[in-house]
Amino acid sequence: MTNAVRNLYATNVRKIVCAGVLPLGCAPDMLLMKFDSSSNGARGEIEGCLDEVNMAVLEYNTRLEENIVAINVELPGAHVVFCDVYRALMEFIHNPEAYEIEDVKNACCGKGRYGGESGCPSMEIACDDPTRRVWWDLSNPTPVVNSLLADSAWSGRPLSSICRPITVHELLSISV
Repeated sequence: MTNAVRNLYATNVRKIVCAGVLPLGCAPDMLLMKFDSSSNGARGEIEGCLDEVNMAVLEYNTRLEENIVAINVELPGAHVVFCDVYRALMEFIHNPEAYEIEDVKNACCGKGRYGGESGCPSMEIACDDPTRRVWWDLSNPTPVVNSLLADSAWSGRPLSSICRPITVHELLSISV
């Protein structure tokens, strides 16, 4: 990602937004993997996410944000913003009621346990109300969650400090 930012800068791009990686360890396909690898198979409902995956994602996101801070210092006139979609999605997963979300584990459109065995082959198998779920398919958020992420990135609402050091709206108001 930092190489891509440097390449864009070399072509005279000065305003860049870099999004981190989602908490993929909480996605339906990873929950299915956690369930399948449990010691006695079908032990009932799983609590939590696949921690090993989320730890790798967190390490990547931390390094990416550190590199973005360094690039902002290093490259004259660069305005690179890091958007922490991991933290935002974890907020939705841990506090779903605050965002009118009811299901944080199951894909709206997918097959098998959690909807994590295969993607969405047709809209006929999609859930009736995707606005109440975090995940659309194996590892992608629903449109309502994407909208909450976009609003937070743009204005800092409903979640503040998702994008750092400034919001996307503030980034666009900077003259270069």
